[in-house]
Amino acid sequence: MNFKLIAVPLALVLFVGGAQAQTLVATSNILVNALDRSINFTSDVTSRISDMKVVSEARDDAAGFVASGGEIRGARLEAAFGGLRSAFPEARQASDQTLAELILAQ
Repeated sequence: MNFKLIAVPLALVLFVGGAQAQTLVATSNILVNALDRSINFTSDVTSRISDMKVVSEARDDAAGFVASGGEIRGARLEAAFGGLRSAFPEARQASDQTLAELILAQ
């Protein structure tokens, strides 16, 4: 009788622990995949946008945007976002923060 009183809670603890571990692994995989897509996007596009005049003119606005956490949005930066998103299909899914950081990397 005492064995059943100990075995059932122990089995439940092991089951719940396994489920939590699987959730942690799944969450980690989601984050790693999202970061990998962001890095791939940045490296693919960085080499192709260095000649875009609208992007080079938006560097100061991009610096203000990144420094303010997205609060400051200049006209040149908005034009650069539009130019990037129309020129590169992968930029359409990128966040404004990612694009601003990409502009600063030029």
